[in-house]
Amino acid sequence: VRLHTRVVGAVKDGRRLTHGITESKSGREAFAGKVFVDCTGDGDLAALAGCGFDFGRPAEGPGSAGPERAGETQPFSLLMLITGIDPQATADFYERTGRVWAAPKDALLAEFKRAGLEPSYGRPTIFKIHDDLYAWMINHEYGCRGIDAQEVSDATIRARAELHKLVDALRSLGDPWRNIKIVATAAQIGVREGRRIHGRYTVSVDDMLNGAKHGDAVCRATFGIDVHSTSQQHSTGIESHTVKRSTQPYDIPLRALIAKDADGLLLAGRCISGDFLAHSSYRVTGNAVALGEAAGAVAAGAVRQGCLPHDVEWEDVASSLGTSD
Repeated sequence: VRLHTRVVGAVKDGRRLTHGITESKSGREAFAGKVFVDCTGDGDLAALAGCGFDFGRPAEGPGSAGPERAGETQPFSLLMLITGIDPQATADFYERTGRVWAAPKDALLAEFKRAGLEPSYGRPTIFKIHDDLYAWMINHEYGCRGIDAQEVSDATIRARAELHKLVDALRSLGDPWRNIKIVATAAQIGVREGRRIHGRYTVSVDDMLNGAKHGDAVCRATFGIDVHSTSQQHSTGIESHTVKRSTQPYDIPLRALIAKDADGLLLAGRCISGDFLAHSSYRVTGNAVALGEAAGAVAAGAVRQGCLPHDVEWEDVASSLGTSD
């Protein structure tokens, strides 16, 4: 285990990835490996290894908003933990049971407007974690790239300022917000979208529409299309797509986790191979957990068998994990 270390380079022997180059307080180091798994979210190792990738909106096809908006990505969000609110008096702003999806969000947005402010995220959301502890998502940072350190830094500073300003505004209303306090803002701003590394299969919106099934399925995704508006000029909420209500549960195959342009490299999390709309579905935490487990299991299988990940039979790995059904 090595913490506080970032990958900055890669070494290949032909197509075979052999080393990851890192920098840290220990200086520059090279780590050799028989198999590598890129879990950076942004596909950093894969890009450094020369793998092709897609980034942001396409210029044409599903998810396109025209060539002039090609490359736009979904906004960042900085979450925070909140305490000091009465759960009964504020239930209308977070309780979802028996209500339409938008009801608590609209109620909270109205409160911010009553306080004289409007959050950058037009669908502000509260999640109850425990008694008197809530996670709030009320911020969007538009026009930022998760692969640019300065843009991530600037967005974090802007977001923290906005969160404090919005909480102060609610507190000024008095009850039920009189005692509201920020426990913490996230150490890392939430980046929804980075590189989508080219794999041996590309998960597509057609897979969602058709409910695709695969023999090498590592998980079945049930989350729908969830594109947070890529442009504040067009919307501050979730984009509407005509295909959204037609999507079905679909399989993510192992091939989408295996890099196309480098051997010995697996992908896990939101940097797997997929198109813009499908990515907005599979990028979420529940799927990332399953993708990570699958990539780790296949990597271990490849080492044990002395072969490359694309030569490992997923059925054998799934059987050993007890997940073949």
